[in-house]
Amino acid sequence: MKFTHILGMGLILFGFTGLSLAQEKAFEFPKRIEAGSALSVPTSGSGKAVLYVAGPALALRRDVQLGESVVFNAGDLPNAGHFAALLVGPSSSEHAQFDVVAAPKAATMSFLAKPSRVAVSLHDGISGVAYVFDVYRNLILEPLPVSFQLSGVANAAPAHSVETRDGVAWIKMDSAPKAGAAQFQATAGPITDKRVVQLVPGDPCNLRMSARRSGNRIELVTEPVRDCSGNPVPDGTIVSFTEAYNGHEATVDAPLKRGVARTEMPDSGEAVLTVATGVVIGNEIRWGAGSR
Repeated sequence: MKFTHILGMGLILFGFTGLSLAQEKAFEFPKRIEAGSALSVPTSGSGKAVLYVAGPALALRRDVQLGESVVFNAGDLPNAGHFAALLVGPSSSEHAQFDVVAAPKAATMSFLAKPSRVAVSLHDGISGVAYVFDVYRNLILEPLPVSFQLSGVANAAPAHSVETRDGVAWIKMDSAPKAGAAQFQATAGPITDKRVVQLVPGDPCNLRMSARRSGNRIELVTEPVRDCSGNPVPDGTIVSFTEAYNGHEATVDAPLKRGVARTEMPDSGEAVLTVATGVVIGNEIRWGAGSR
């Protein structure tokens, strides 16, 4: 017969057959038990009985000699949650309820960090969430301090300690001003988990170009393109050069190579030369007879 059927029959007997309870309880579990801990439950009376214990993903059956203690070894009750126990004796049935709680010491952690790539100097640009578990993979609901830290790049923010709430700790941190591969880590007790967050340059700042005549053409070259924190903007970033003359306009797109962009445009006499990349506009050069 399946345990669920046995347990159901025992509860029916306890509730409806009129079996009398002893004046003293035949057994009593503690109200709270730490997951995985050893436990001894004393019983009273005489004769043989059967003890059934059921809870989250766990069902146990023990033959009991009344008057002796029922021993649960370390690891017999590893799952946190609400449990029910039913003792079926020779002349009565008795039940109890108790809670198994997670062990208070952190043993494992699940750490989530996003995004994997983020621009430098971005306020609250990095998010981290840590779930802390005991050795039996129970979520530890009691408050625990978790330290979050960004390291491996210059001028990273200092570590921040956050207390878990219902087993979870979370934080938002500013990204560092310098580009590079940063180590984003969470630490709870002896457990540390790490994720790599790539810090990439932000939008270009102070975009500037110079112009010089090259035969019958104008050679345009930018200064090394950097973001507002001084990080080189990646090669391949598109820079647009525009020449406006006599009501006409010509535009050339050129990628950054080794930090600069360059192109040549026709020398059309008096013209206005501008440069831009994305939403960033650089300096303007008025090209004319005096510039040739």
